[in-house]
Amino acid sequence: MEIRRLLRGRIDDDRLDSVIDEIAARYGREEPSVRYLDADNWLSTPLVLDEDLFVKVISKQNSLVHALITTGRNLGVFSAGTEGFFEHFGTPYGMAKHELEATEKMREIGLNAPEPLEALEVDGLGVVVLEYLPEFRPLDELDRETERELAPELFAALRTMHDHGLAHGDLRAENVLILDGDLYFIDATNVGSENREDARSYDAACGLAALEPLIGAAATVDAAATAYTTAELLAARDFLDFVNIRPDHGFDAAALKGEIEKRAA
Repeated sequence: MEIRRLLRGRIDDDRLDSVIDEIAARYGREEPSVRYLDADNWLSTPLVLDEDLFVKVISKQNSLVHALITTGRNLGVFSAGTEGFFEHFGTPYGMAKHELEATEKMREIGLNAPEPLEALEVDGLGVVVLEYLPEFRPLDELDRETERELAPELFAALRTMHDHGLAHGDLRAENVLILDGDLYFIDATNVGSENREDARSYDAACGLAALEPLIGAAATVDAAATAYTTAELLAARDFLDFVNIRPDHGFDAAALKGEIEKRAA
């Protein structure tokens, strides 16, 4: 967490106040309540206004860190034997605009995501405004039985993205929120139009990686098999070692590979 805070950096209070004042004016809020979130990320400063607006403030340092992460991820997928498919937007506003558009696309194909409101630039900062989802719980904070029940729904949602030409690109348990028993997806990243099949395989690998620590390898592969063919699971297997070296994933890659290979046999 400390390294994330260091990399994320700290935006001066005056600049954050400018963002808050601009959002308050645009949404007709007088003296809004402001709550900063101690989120486990390094690509924005997140806050909540009046408990119904979720605001992510993106600085030039956040954009630089995103560029470094994108380069590292592309180098990682090279190690899996394919060309890189992650893309970077060169400005804070570009990052904000992309997140808004990615959220819009997910909702357009029928998936649950916070309502996207707008992206704008304030004092050189990128700002994305989304609906705030109250009372949500991340997927990895549920009981094991509920996680097992929701696992096929997660892979079905991924399949829906992929069948509509989309890829999430950064699927982790904390990016899947549960509200009233439904799955909501947040923090989609950008993948290029080239190598789309590899991006889908990477997404499936991330789904396997997110669920294995929660429900075990066998149940995870069984859930994935409700949405993906054995050939597609074998393609996802090839990305598991790369996903496993990321600091934001921790899972038993060997166990997942073994379960996939047993199914293939």
